[in-house]
Amino acid sequence: MDTNTQPDAMELIRLADPSQSVTVRLRSTEPTLESLGVRYYDAEAVVTSDFVNGTVRLGFDSEDLLDWGRLLDAIEENEQEADLDEPFTADWPRSGRTAYLRFIADDPYVVEVHDGPGTQIAVSVPLDMGDGWIAESRKRLAGARAALGVGGEDHHGTPPRP
Repeated sequence: MDTNTQPDAMELIRLADPSQSVTVRLRSTEPTLESLGVRYYDAEAVVTSDFVNGTVRLGFDSEDLLDWGRLLDAIEENEQEADLDEPFTADWPRSGRTAYLRFIADDPYVVEVHDGPGTQIAVSVPLDMGDGWIAESRKRLAGARAALGVGGEDHHGTPPRP
C-alpha cells in the first residue's frame, strides 16, 4: 500500500485467480466531495500478476456503487444465458471520466484496466475466477455501502437483489 493511502482504506472490488488479480481499493471511506446528495470517492485500481504490476487512481460516486451492483446482476443473468454469441461487456465506473475497468464475461473472464483520460494505457488481465466470485463481490459491495453510508437502493428506490 502506498504512503498516500489512508489507514481506513478498504477493497471495494477484488477479481482474482491464483496467479493474478485486479482490485479497486478505496483510498479513504471519507468522500472527497459531496454535491447535491452525490458523494465522490477516491480509489485506485491495482493490477497484480507475474507479468505486470501497476496502480492507477480512479474516482467514483455513490451512483457508481449502485452501478457495480447492477453490473453483478447483469453478469449473473448473462451466465444463465450461456448461448449468447458475444460476451457480455461493461465498464465500471462509466468510461471517460476517470480510469475505469472494462469487464468482459468470457471464458476466461477478462478485466481491462484503462487509464482513460490520463496516459490512455490499458492492461488486459484474463482471470479464471471460478464459482462463488459474484457472491463474494456482493459481500464486498455490501461492506463498502455500509462503510460509506450509501443505501442499498438505486436511484429508483429499488433495493438490490439478494
